[in-house]
Amino acid sequence: MVQVYYGRGKGKTTAALGQAFRACGHGFRVYMIQWMKGNIKYGELKSVQKFDNFTIEQFGRKDLIAEPEEIDIVEGKKALDRAREIINSDEYDIVILDEVGVAIGMGIINVDDVIEIVKNRPEKVEVIMTGGPETHPKLLQLADLVTNMRVIKHYYAAQGIDARFGIEF
Repeated sequence: MVQVYYGRGKGKTTAALGQAFRACGHGFRVYMIQWMKGNIKYGELKSVQKFDNFTIEQFGRKDLIAEPEEIDIVEGKKALDRAREIINSDEYDIVILDEVGVAIGMGIINVDDVIEIVKNRPEKVEVIMTGGPETHPKLLQLADLVTNMRVIKHYYAAQGIDARFGIEF
């Protein structure tokens, strides 16, 4: 199956990680490729070290991207090439493409390249994709499960609270 988590609400990557942790507990092999999260010390990078069947690989600058630069395009292509390699390796049961929807939306990678990789994957490979506020309609059409995380209330805007260590990263 193909799953997509997107929207303005919090929890897209967290939902994908929850699915991964559950699968790992049952012996599944999971690989997560993160776009635009290079060298950032997210808590999941430490947690995943406790599993011998879960790998996370990051691509991109550690800085937030307002407008993509050449380095972002280069890193995005590296991540896409790695996704193709991992998905077709026959070594993993679940492959998570974290922030792939944002990378597509920013023009860092092409939606048709992602679709080609997902459509041509081995049948046994489950793909989970996350994105930002909007996700390309082609990804939504391709997916078997789509969840739109929407904000009802969030302390970022309501109280001006920044991302918190151990909670948001």
